[in-house]
Amino acid sequence: MASSTRQKEKAATLLSLHTGGRLLVLPNVWDPLGARILQAKGYPAIATASAAISASLGFKDGERIRRASLIETIGRIAHSVDVPVTADIEAGYGTTVSELEDTIRAVIGAGVVGINIEDGLGDGGALRSMEDQCARISAVRDFAARQDLHLVIHARIDCYYVASAFANAADATEETVSRAAAYAKAGADCVYPLGPGDEATVRILRARIATPINILVTPTAAPLAVLESIGVNRVSFGPFVHRTLMKQFVDIVDAVMRERDATGIKGMLTKNQIAEYLLDGPE
Repeated sequence: MASSTRQKEKAATLLSLHTGGRLLVLPNVWDPLGARILQAKGYPAIATASAAISASLGFKDGERIRRASLIETIGRIAHSVDVPVTADIEAGYGTTVSELEDTIRAVIGAGVVGINIEDGLGDGGALRSMEDQCARISAVRDFAARQDLHLVIHARIDCYYVASAFANAADATEETVSRAAAYAKAGADCVYPLGPGDEATVRILRARIATPINILVTPTAAPLAVLESIGVNRVSFGPFVHRTLMKQFVDIVDAVMRERDATGIKGMLTKNQIAEYLLDGPE
């Protein structure tokens, strides 16, 4: 299953967006509508959020949906836009390398040109060994190469997230730096130290990690302009855009139920405005 010329071009575009000094901003989406809105607003690439996709299907994060459900969703997103799409595939939906390769085959077949793959083993409980994760990243790189595609590998590092594994933040930083170097050597194009987005921590990571870095945008993270000035290459929002919108939904329906107050329905897109992002034809 060789990749198409267009898919290879998208992968090259996505890879190039991680260098050059300009911050790649990725407000993660969970459906084609969100992807089409971002494309229309000028975003050069689209990233999905596994937690948001799972939540939109009624499930918790952590590979609790079927792999087929994930692939169907990211495929719909990838085929809804012309810009590159990178997908969060959690830990890879497979315990063995062979199962991981099956996931990557399906991801590439869905038209996706980048992945986010994590080294955490669920709910902040443990980390996959560095050696094992390097083997998995290397297997992904080799498998994609056999499909004639430079799949952009975004390696999430969960050391800060798995706080119980380290005596203190300094130890977590040391392990993060070590894993970043190892994952890059194994084939990762960008590393994603999940956790603190504060300026002090980001400056340490940027100074000690040669690979492009992604930082998670949170209410307590450093402003985007500061992250860009430090030399961060990419930022993503995880499930936070989705959760913000769901909070607004909860507020609306709570007000309707408790107070018979429907004034929360305001400031919406009109029928014609939302139609700008929707397709006319049959599926």
